[in-house]
Amino acid sequence: MSPRLHFEITLHGFLLWASMGFLMPVGILAIRLSNKEENSRRHRIVFYVHSILQQMIAVLLATVGAIMSIKNFNNLFNNSHQRLGVALYGIIWLQVLLGLFRPQRGSKRSVWFFAHWILGTAVTFLGVLNVYLGLEAYHQKTSKGIKIWNILFTVEITLVVFFYLFQEKWVYIQNQGVVLGNEMMTSICQEIGPNEKDEKILKGDTC
Repeated sequence: MSPRLHFEITLHGFLLWASMGFLMPVGILAIRLSNKEENSRRHRIVFYVHSILQQMIAVLLATVGAIMSIKNFNNLFNNSHQRLGVALYGIIWLQVLLGLFRPQRGSKRSVWFFAHWILGTAVTFLGVLNVYLGLEAYHQKTSKGIKIWNILFTVEITLVVFFYLFQEKWVYIQNQGVVLGNEMMTSICQEIGPNEKDEKILKGDTC
C-alpha cells in the first residue's frame, strides 16, 4: 500500500468517525436537552446547536468522506462496511431534506416528527456500527492494530449513552430532592412545639 493511499484511508476514517461517531450522537444529546429547556431563548440556542452539528457539519464531513471513497478507493461493495456506508449516505441526505421541510405544529407535525426520529435513530446506530466495521476493514487492509481505537471509541459511546440516560432522569432526581426536603421539614415541624414553629416562621422557614 502506498503512503498516499494509507493517508486517504486514515482521513476517510477520521471524517466518518467525526460525522457519525461523534457529532451525530452529540447532536441527539443537544436536541434532547432542548426539549427539557423551559427558557425559550436557551431552547432556540440548543436547537441551533443540534441543527449545526447534525445537519451541517456532520453531513458535510460525511459527504467529503463519501466523495473520497468513490474517487480513491476500490468500491467493489464486497464487505459490510461499504454496503452499509452507501445506505447511510442515502439516509443522511433524506434526513437533511426532512429537516428542511419541517411543517408547522399540527396534525402533520406528528407524522414528520416520527419519521425524523426514526431516521435520526437509524443513522446514529448504523453509523456507530459502521465505525466498528470500518476499523475492522482498516485492519484487514493495512494489518495495523485497532484494539486501542476500538477501546477509545467504546469509551466515547458509553459516555454519550450515560449522559443521555442521566439527562433523561435529571429532572426526576431534582424533584426527588425537593420531595425529600419537604418531607424532612414536615417531620421536623411535627416534632417541635408551637413557640419554635413561630420562631421558624419569623426566620422565613416554612412549617
